[in-house]
Amino acid sequence: MQAPKKHTGSPAAQVCACVSAAILSLLFLATAPVHAQLPAGTSDASSSAPTQQQDPLRAQAATALDQRDFPTALKLLTPLAAQNPHDAHLLYDLGFTQDALDQTSAAAGTYRLAALADPKFFEPHLALGLLLARTGNLTEAHSELAAAVALNAPDPSLKARAFRALARLDQQAHPAQASAELLEALKLSPETPEDILLSAELAESANDLPAAEATYRRILKADPANPDATAALIHLLLRQNKPADAESLLTAALAQHPNDITLNAQLASLYADQGKFAQAIPIVARLHTAQPANLAITRLLARLYSRNQQYDQSDPLYATLILAAPHDPTLLDDRADALIHLHRAAEAETLLKRAVDQPTAFPSREDFALAASHLAFAASENNDPTTTLQALALRATVQQQSPSSLFLAATAHDKLHQTKEATDLYKQFLSVANGKFPDEEWQARHRLITLEHSK
Repeated sequence: MQAPKKHTGSPAAQVCACVSAAILSLLFLATAPVHAQLPAGTSDASSSAPTQQQDPLRAQAATALDQRDFPTALKLLTPLAAQNPHDAHLLYDLGFTQDALDQTSAAAGTYRLAALADPKFFEPHLALGLLLARTGNLTEAHSELAAAVALNAPDPSLKARAFRALARLDQQAHPAQASAELLEALKLSPETPEDILLSAELAESANDLPAAEATYRRILKADPANPDATAALIHLLLRQNKPADAESLLTAALAQHPNDITLNAQLASLYADQGKFAQAIPIVARLHTAQPANLAITRLLARLYSRNQQYDQSDPLYATLILAAPHDPTLLDDRADALIHLHRAAEAETLLKRAVDQPTAFPSREDFALAASHLAFAASENNDPTTTLQALALRATVQQQSPSSLFLAATAHDKLHQTKEATDLYKQFLSVANGKFPDEEWQARHRLITLEHSK
């Protein structure tokens, strides 16, 4: 019996994930470096502390910040902040400087101290929220940005920036809230091309695909070379099953951006969805050669090789990916699937045992069930009937029995000399096989005769 087919999702689906990640990364790109958009606290120091403003060290720190001499500013601000632990503006300046020097952990802590020292001080909340978003701590980032928009800002454009960052954070899970936040930003500052792009993405998140497409096309009419809008529109066209429109747009876009990763990956996926692996694989292979450390490209190439039944090519790529993410159950399952096709069942069984030991880590229950099916098959090939039955029991918690699972269970019981169970399962298999599994059906009938004579 053949191994259960691996439903890894089409390369187009994989690219959709890459596109989504690229779109979300706009948030992080837009928030780094934070010191390029936010004012230093020293220049806004409270007039209620004239003696501090006259401090020569403080004046030198302000000059260093104005000149963007951050190493000098750090040397001056560190002792000043230690001497004035409740001065919110000094603390903000120090966090700002640490942020500029990519000392993100220290900057986050200092921004928090500044916000505690003066809860109504807008800039630390905004700066901390942007920093946390940039480093992937999205829940805390949202809290800080929400705190920022509740305060008075020294410049409306800064509050608009906070609203835009919130909209990006809410885009996937709360598109309606994100739309409201974007509208608040537009009340405070003029619309930007990034705002139009975000509004299109929000329309797509709300499943208003015609509105999203119209908005993407509006962006491209004004800026035909915009790669982000191009990639997003292509993603949308593929989602709407308009491959001809997508291919035409991709061809034109790649003429202008021949090395764009997302566009190349989308074209490869479009070809793969049409079964044109000979055209798809070289595109991604070139990307992989240019960026061998890019795990998303490596994973896409591995899946394309597997879809084209080039398992000897996909296996080493999956092995590399597992070194970087040893606990990713889908990667373990992907490589095991390749190993099964390479007739290396023992290795596959070892990987699959690791995968099914963490059922909640799978993207879906169906993915877990498929991994359990693969384990049952690999264990059967490896003459391990006990593990086969254990894997089938795991699969049964998610999916009903299939002809394949019935046959595997029957052969496992047969190997364990459990005659009654094997006989019952062979009969159940034959009752549903309906000629679709001729080799297995012949084997089941032969074993039933043998088992009957052995009584």
